[in-house]
Amino acid sequence: MRFLLLIVLASVLAACHTPPVKPPVKPITPTQPEEITAVYKQTQWSALPNWPGEQLNNTWPSWLNSCKRLATRPVWKDICAEAVMLGQQDETSIKAFFEKHFSPWQITTNTGTDTGLVTGYYEPLLKGSLTPKVGSVPFYAVPDNLLILDLAKQYTDLKGKRLRGRLEGTRTVIPYWSRQEIAEGKMGNSAKVLAWADDAVEAFFMEVQGSGRIQLEDGSLLRLGYADQNGYPYKSIGKWLIEQGELTPDKASMQSIQAWAKANPQRLQEMLNANPSVVFFRVLSGTDGPIGALNVPLTDEASAAVDPKFVPLGSPIYLATTRPNDNQAMNRLIQAQDTGGAIAGPIRVDYFWGFGAKAGELAGRMKQKGQVWLLWPKALPAPEVRK
Repeated sequence: MRFLLLIVLASVLAACHTPPVKPPVKPITPTQPEEITAVYKQTQWSALPNWPGEQLNNTWPSWLNSCKRLATRPVWKDICAEAVMLGQQDETSIKAFFEKHFSPWQITTNTGTDTGLVTGYYEPLLKGSLTPKVGSVPFYAVPDNLLILDLAKQYTDLKGKRLRGRLEGTRTVIPYWSRQEIAEGKMGNSAKVLAWADDAVEAFFMEVQGSGRIQLEDGSLLRLGYADQNGYPYKSIGKWLIEQGELTPDKASMQSIQAWAKANPQRLQEMLNANPSVVFFRVLSGTDGPIGALNVPLTDEASAAVDPKFVPLGSPIYLATTRPNDNQAMNRLIQAQDTGGAIAGPIRVDYFWGFGAKAGELAGRMKQKGQVWLLWPKALPAPEVRK
């Protein structure tokens, strides 16, 4: 009997220590990161740091260039007509003109950020020739077999985007060749070479800049400008070098990339292939400056590339940033006249420094934080994000 009681007691105690049944675990649904978009906040002119900023006389010719395109649009027509009639003005008159016709709207984001990235670009001068030499690399014109598909009329979510590809067989459209494939000669007879550059890295950076001049062997200059590209998104070779452990983020500049390439010639093409995007060029005439996406010449230190989804091309913008690798303030009224494959986001500006080695040095070292105000015509409704 005692033995039976012990067994029963042990069973009761065991039952008391049975772990509770856990409720089923609910699966975690991954959340999509919030899309970054622009929020425009109307401000007073006094809120713009050091308004009207430096080099105001330099931006007036650039503004008149923008008007060559804007004047065909009803709301901009009268503003531009008055600007053209005024001709060249002093700084006081220029300041009064913009305050009369525009209101400043600070560009912020839906995440509460009011500061973004400011980089620089320039028009390089390269040495080259019209015929190939040992070690030279080609600049291509737009190949005849590059297809450009604009599907925006049928698919509204693709507005502003164009697909690029090539035909395989008679009916199938496939992606165009990448940088690596083009370097391997895949374009074949469709390749149309405009000129040859002596230095492969300098040629690559000219693609990134979107334009440049080539000094030929007889001393003459050939100016090339952006015509199209092969359809691949731009990828930074500086970022690739960081991921490879070859550079640190604080040392990643155009100059450090050039130095690495000279020290590692056996890996040069590997580095270049990290960016599958290839720019095709066209020959430009005239001496007024490279042509931006607005189809007007860019003005040294008064033009910039922006994301047109958030800053309409042709718009004046006020930029508050610092000089390259420096804490010295740089506040300037400039014109949004260009775009770029790496220029994406509400507060993202690529500042055009001009032509030549000095401009290239400044552009290559510029990676600053900055704030941006969109100067928007008073006669227009509040600015909004373009779909």
